[in-house]
Amino acid sequence: MERVNDNLKNVKNKLVVFSGKGGVGKSTVSANIAIFLAAEGYKVGLLDVDIHGPSIPKLLNIENKKLTCDEQGRTFPLVKNYVKIISIGSMLRNLDDPIIFRGPRKHAMIKNFLFNVEWGELDYLIIDSPPGTGDEPLATIECAGEGLKAIVVTTPQSVAIQDVTKGVNFLTELEVPVLGVIENMSSFVCPNCKSVYDIFEKGGGKKLCEDMKLNYLGDIPIDMAIVKSGELNTPFMLKKTSEKSYEAFKNIMNNIIKETT
Repeated sequence: MERVNDNLKNVKNKLVVFSGKGGVGKSTVSANIAIFLAAEGYKVGLLDVDIHGPSIPKLLNIENKKLTCDEQGRTFPLVKNYVKIISIGSMLRNLDDPIIFRGPRKHAMIKNFLFNVEWGELDYLIIDSPPGTGDEPLATIECAGEGLKAIVVTTPQSVAIQDVTKGVNFLTELEVPVLGVIENMSSFVCPNCKSVYDIFEKGGGKKLCEDMKLNYLGDIPIDMAIVKSGELNTPFMLKKTSEKSYEAFKNIMNNIIKETT
């Protein structure tokens, strides 16, 4: 544990983006958090610890770029939009190669990302974690050292809230403070008639926070601009194509910055 603390000694804030449920948009949230912070002038790193399904390289359009190492085995992050990025997706020979790792090898990979990467001085290290309470989040929590905090992402419907509640309890048992909860894929505003539809219900994230005494960071609407940004490999906080989504995410980011500075 001592060595990783030394390696991350110049990182002011370590934030893991976490959920007990898949498909809630953690990678999209992680990428846009990093992009927003960098645009605000903060020094930012983005670590993708989703070993089997890394999404960060595609979301940030670095799929064809590879990580480099020096003779001592130190790894150097890729840099895009002033964000230092590490992902196993940038180590594959072919984009479609499956990653067939058992638990110990996944732990060793995440440990390497935290111990042997030249992160340097950072205001924020954002860690994009896969869903669930298994090997990857366990390895991340163990290796990241003291000071790690979690941002929990959920969608509004009860089936998601149930799994996310388990995830929050997992964090509590491992003594990882929850910085707050983001409700993603909230109400949908029709781009034509402007009518508002609660496709996945609404308010699940707020109720979760009320029940578990957590900080509610805000919600992000269902927005075609966000969907298209993912397909075009450009974070929506860069293009600002949707004023509603941009303002909603900016409000979340202001809350995150307030809680960490």
